[in-house]
Amino acid sequence: MSENTINSDKIEKIPLAGLNAAEITEQLGLKQAFRGKQIFQWIGKGAESFDEMTNLSVQLRDELKEKAVLRSTSVSQVLKDPDGTIKLQVTLSDGFAVETVLLTDREDRKTACVSCQVGCAMNCAFCQTGHLGLARSLTAGEIVEQFLYLEKHAGPLDNIVFMGMGEPMMNLSAVRKAIAILTDKEGRGLSGRRITLSTSGVIKGIYDLADNGPNIRLAVSLTTADNELREKLMPICKTNPLPELRKAIDYFAQKTGKRVTLEAALLHDTNTSLESATNMINFARGLDVHINLIPWNPVEGLSFSEPSNKECKNFVYHLEQAGLNVTLRTRRGREIGGACGQLGKGLAETQGNGKKLERNDYA
Repeated sequence: MSENTINSDKIEKIPLAGLNAAEITEQLGLKQAFRGKQIFQWIGKGAESFDEMTNLSVQLRDELKEKAVLRSTSVSQVLKDPDGTIKLQVTLSDGFAVETVLLTDREDRKTACVSCQVGCAMNCAFCQTGHLGLARSLTAGEIVEQFLYLEKHAGPLDNIVFMGMGEPMMNLSAVRKAIAILTDKEGRGLSGRRITLSTSGVIKGIYDLADNGPNIRLAVSLTTADNELREKLMPICKTNPLPELRKAIDYFAQKTGKRVTLEAALLHDTNTSLESATNMINFARGLDVHINLIPWNPVEGLSFSEPSNKECKNFVYHLEQAGLNVTLRTRRGREIGGACGQLGKGLAETQGNGKKLERNDYA
């Protein structure tokens, strides 16, 4: 049985993927700190067994097998889209599962889209994950392991986006720890410039990220700049209204010197009108932002429709005429339920020992 296979014994062992070198040394009781660094380096390289750690003695490797596991999760499903998108279902030690996606753009840049929670409490009307409810937040190790699994399937990745299942700002401590591990030069050494956190608009979290780091990029799922409509589509707007959200975005851009990405899922006859475009123009004017428009991806059971090409092009035209930086994104991973808003399609509402996912609108 491989060391990343879930079993009853493993829960009692120390999972190492969510620890830095010093923590590995301490928790394993290693007498030599450099051994902890060696193990940390091997984890960053994607090692899946202690036997791969050839600069450790056979005796030490055997001792480590008794005390620890490299990963606390396992890949339970692999789906591949003809466009190159890969979606993994990752099963956690308590029986819950999340999905993580590898995206490849036209320049062949590879991005890991990772999840930070089992389900999501935000309950956005147009999102599959939001209709699952929330079970729990992931640990830093469970987040890091998603990235390592994707690198195993696709080789070295260029970027990571916290844009999968869950709201990153509601699990910011674990997200921070995962980022610290992935960017540590002693390990994987991923550049912070290649990391983006996407939020549905948790204002407190945006200020926290601006003031306390880490120094990464921010994306805000805006969808519409009409406060009344946004409250219907994204209930978080009830307690995080657009005027205050705009102030937070401006603060982040000014404090960090980084341009913020505004994301909008375009829904047919919902947020694609000239009025909707004008509202977004007024919201974005004066902010250091780039706007990513994403034609909505179908989700079974939801009443929304895909926008036409004409709707999308007209919306882009109005924004560009106002001098805004706009990108109309290509939809990828739709055939495997791996596109934006589709994660969780293959997961039941009841997972992990029969636990029911809970709803919370944060309203």
